Amino acid sequence: MKKDPLIIAFCCNWCAYAAADLAGISRLQYPGSIRIIRVMCSGMVHPDMVFHALEKGADGVMIVGCHPGECHYIKGNEIALARADIIAETLEDMGWERDRFQMTHVSSSEPERLVQAFRDMHERLEALHQNTFAGVEANE
Repeated sequence: MKKDPLIIAFCCNWCAYAAADLAGISRLQYPGSIRIIRVMCSGMVHPDMVFHALEKGADGVMIVGCHPGECHYIKGNEIALARADIIAETLEDMGWERDRFQMTHVSSSEPERLVQAFRDMHERLEALHQNTFAGVEANE
């Protein structure tokens, strides 16, 4: 039986979480293996939270925040964007693929954009999983 990749999505309260709520109200479908964690601001997601999620079994982690210049906390999403670069670089040093992490920006009125980001991440992780097992089978 094929296991769906588990994705932890840290969503800012004001934009991403509101977009997820609107996606639900609009009955938009996205993979059931997405686990949304509401945070007040994407800038509050420390890199250690991303690494911890991966260490505890998540296949991928997303930080979803407001568009640049639209943060309710003024520069929170700029902080998150700067941390995203650090996270991506550090993942490789820790033995994880960069594709396991994604930073996305959505507004509260863009549920379709959020759902598409969830689907894209899900597909990327499925492809990563297939490539990993294809490499293992080739080596046997």
